[in-house]
Amino acid sequence: MPEPSIRVAVAGDEEALALLDRATWSTLHAVSPPPQGPFFDERHVPGDYLVAEADGRVVGYIRIARPTPLASNAHVLQIQGLAVADEARGQGLGRALIRAAAEEARSRGARRLTLRVLGHNAPARALYESEGFAVEGVQPEEFLLDGAYVDDVLMGRTL
Repeated sequence: MPEPSIRVAVAGDEEALALLDRATWSTLHAVSPPPQGPFFDERHVPGDYLVAEADGRVVGYIRIARPTPLASNAHVLQIQGLAVADEARGQGLGRALIRAAAEEARSRGARRLTLRVLGHNAPARALYESEGFAVEGVQPEEFLLDGAYVDDVLMGRTL
């Protein structure tokens, strides 16, 4: 696979992103039912997404958005989704998307970048830790997924 480029999403990416979202959905990282319907909506706008593209195809994305609408929290952005196509895994694309998100967050004036990750998602947790995120809290057994209770791990880093 050629070196991917990372850019801000545009409305024309919707179909490719929706397909990627459906193809990568798993209870390893998702707490809501499998995605259906439009990818973009009033809460999920193209400008919140960075898209990784290789050979003219979308192979990954990361979503960064404000965790709350409060002015007192405007200095914080949150990673609210990350997906990498199966054929693009193991090539550093997730890491590249996280680094691009940190740069984008800085350019938007953020001082902190946070995220939530499921406790049983060891590969994602290790990746986030290797990129400077630290566990800042754990909500034990916050979700019931596939018959098992799963912790919600809150992580963050200073930009």
